Amino acid sequence: MTHRNPIPRTNLSVFPLNLGGNTFGWTSDREASFAVLDAFVEAGGNFIDTADVYSAWAEGHSGGESEAVLGQWLSARGNRDEVVIATKAGQHPEHSGQARDTVHQAIDASLNRLQTDYVDLYYAHFDDEDVPVEDQAHTYDEIVRSGKARHIGVSNYSPERMRRWFEYAYAEQLALPVAIQPQYNLVTRKDYEQGYAPIAREFDAAVFPYFALAAGFLTGKYQSEEDLQGAERGEMAKGYFSEDGLSVVSRLREIAEARDVAIPSVALAWLLAKGVTAPIASARTTEQLPALLEGASLSLTEDEVDSLDRASEPFA
Repeated sequence: MTHRNPIPRTNLSVFPLNLGGNTFGWTSDREASFAVLDAFVEAGGNFIDTADVYSAWAEGHSGGESEAVLGQWLSARGNRDEVVIATKAGQHPEHSGQARDTVHQAIDASLNRLQTDYVDLYYAHFDDEDVPVEDQAHTYDEIVRSGKARHIGVSNYSPERMRRWFEYAYAEQLALPVAIQPQYNLVTRKDYEQGYAPIAREFDAAVFPYFALAAGFLTGKYQSEEDLQGAERGEMAKGYFSEDGLSVVSRLREIAEARDVAIPSVALAWLLAKGVTAPIASARTTEQLPALLEGASLSLTEDEVDSLDRASEPFA
């Protein structure tokens, strides 16, 4: 039986790895995306994360490409009820921001692309400071009441605005977010541990961190600045390149070699040891999947966790 972690305050349980859908229809074509999704589900995975904006940043793309590929796969496999689907609103070029009408239009467009009449988890992707948090809480409550989303979550909001959403929704008996999606990994600790973790604990929210592998930096594949040249996410990974960053990678490598597992597996296992519900990681090809799946079942010893904590202390 595959291990699953419950999403608090819901009847959903998810595999401890949240498959990121940002590559679908972008760096993974339809065939490659289907292969990754099939392999993930075959290994016991059931939780897939996307967003309406994926992959509007790519040349010739307009947003919604990832949802469209995922929708084609759900339709082809006929397995909608067996998987947990999360998507997000706020950044699609045609549905930008968190105004009430915009979000209602965004969810309809997402459901259309996903070929389903509901999503399991619907995130406010980025804050819109022109819209009071209280109004946003009412909008997402309406989405839940409409049946178009079973539950809601909040992603890139300041801790202050995120806390305000939780407090207001709780006080007004609106749909309370069941999950947060912060940036969190071994080389990005401070904001989450000091700002967001207390909110998740206080309101019993699941935590699904993005950039769990720091845009590939924590896979160990970038040994030098030269390795970053021309790499697909090299520009993103560059930000982590420092003596402190490299010493975290070398500690990961030592543990991985001692345990005979892949480096990314250890980085993901550390997040799970820290109490996150399921880290998000994406695989462009099926070859990249085993190391991610291994992280979901790898249990680090207390000493291993402590040593990674110490190595990553400069980022805390």
